[in-house]
Amino acid sequence: MAADNATKGTARIEVLIADMNGRLRGKQIPIEAEKKVWSGAVRLPTSTQSLDIWGYDNDEITGLSMTIGDPDGICIADPRTLADMPWAPPGSKQVVATMHELDGSPSFQDPRAILGSVLERYKTLGLTPVVATELEFYLLAGDWRERDIPSPPPALMYRGEPNGYQLYDMDAVDLLGDYLETLRTYAKAQGLPADATTAEFGPGQFEVNLLHRPDALAAADDCILLKRVAEQAARKHGLKSTCMAKPYTDHAGSGLHVHASIIDSKGRNILDAAGGEPVKLKSISAGLLQTLLDAQLVFAPYANSYRRFQPGSFAPVDLTWGYGHRGTAIRIPEKDGPAARIEHRVAGADANPYLMLAAILGGMLLGLEKDLDPGEETTPSHVPADAPRLTHDFLTAVERFRASPFIADIFGERYQKLYGDTKHKEAISHLRTVSDFDYRTYLPRL
Repeated sequence: MAADNATKGTARIEVLIADMNGRLRGKQIPIEAEKKVWSGAVRLPTSTQSLDIWGYDNDEITGLSMTIGDPDGICIADPRTLADMPWAPPGSKQVVATMHELDGSPSFQDPRAILGSVLERYKTLGLTPVVATELEFYLLAGDWRERDIPSPPPALMYRGEPNGYQLYDMDAVDLLGDYLETLRTYAKAQGLPADATTAEFGPGQFEVNLLHRPDALAAADDCILLKRVAEQAARKHGLKSTCMAKPYTDHAGSGLHVHASIIDSKGRNILDAAGGEPVKLKSISAGLLQTLLDAQLVFAPYANSYRRFQPGSFAPVDLTWGYGHRGTAIRIPEKDGPAARIEHRVAGADANPYLMLAAILGGMLLGLEKDLDPGEETTPSHVPADAPRLTHDFLTAVERFRASPFIADIFGERYQKLYGDTKHKEAISHLRTVSDFDYRTYLPRL
């Protein structure tokens, strides 16, 4: 077991902001200087949120760093997110912040601000999205750096091989019970509404469900902080957690499913079909399907993400919808009553929760503003033959994102360009990289 750092060092408060990849960046401040956090004195370069997956600012393509003097922004902390950090020295806290320009306006680069702008559109309609997320992740052996490849925790291995598929296997849960108990303890200390935990298909793969919130911004905060909690709990036990969408070739990928409904000013679920035809549910499903390809880069933001979209897997491959059908992109678990909702099943665990929810809620808005038809229903005995397919290609998704009027409307043209150009560089780098597959397959034979 790794050393427990909770009894070492001095108390601190960490101010956290999310970059475009959903990585948390920020500052550690001595707890006795906490008043800085609430007075607007915590600053970081606004380019912090434009960093790519390697941590480069890409000033040559974005022009947002030294080209303009790498200006500061103000990290405005959200007091609702203030929470204890049980893995840190006693008295330590963390808080999630939104980046603002020096003039007080939200930074166009801030994913949290982007989601907030979408929620303002709902507010003007007198509506409130209700959102819950289900996060899948893998737990890995702690020596992954030395191995250079992932491996399941030793407790799930026998004679060098995983024990087998572990879907809903209580033995897998029990064997890693100490880790899961730490995860639950940390989540509770942080006020995260963690509910059920299940073992998923892959060895060391788990899913944690977060309870629904009538506040999509809080739901996104919950999700990104759950990722942090999962990793901090893993470190305590000498393990590693990963939200990489497809860490193993031969095992299931990890998804990030979203359940969403909409309530009016009186708290009534406007998607409730009340025993009749689910007109609104079908229309917002159509809005989501119509915008899926434009937004797929948000749901699958890396080259590795596209390895998850495979026929026969638990990830969707077509732009389909259905009642209770887990093979569809948009599933309707319930059409009647307060629990009437959609389940969006496309995003991988690697998605940025703020951008993901902005894209989903934006697609739902389209279905609210227009009367849309989602097309043929997918059933256990029928899959529409002409259903469009999700792309399996990273670069194709990048180009679709860059050209989309929907993305420009929801994310803003400046962010569309920033995100699209940054991901284009990443996609080209991936295409140019000669991989281990190339060496193993072609070098001996060609």
